[in-house]
Amino acid sequence: MDGRKFRRQQSIGNFIVDFYCPSEQLIIEIDGDVHFNPINENYDFERSRYLENLVLKVLRFKNEEIKNDIDLVLEKIKMEFK
Repeated sequence: MDGRKFRRQQSIGNFIVDFYCPSEQLIIEIDGDVHFNPINENYDFERSRYLENLVLKVLRFKNEEIKNDIDLVLEKIKMEFK
């Protein structure tokens, strides 16, 4: 990822994010099917809002995106680099 380091399962506030790049202040969340119901969608929205209020960027990807087109996912992440 162009020399950037990502931490796995990083604790931020009361949350644990999937991946965090401190130098870019970038969070990557990988969402499986459990995330796609009204209760979890609302929780994820509030969680993302909290993290964004800390001046962090949150990118969310579905499991299928990772499995089916990892190159596109990586390009989307790189486009967020400063």
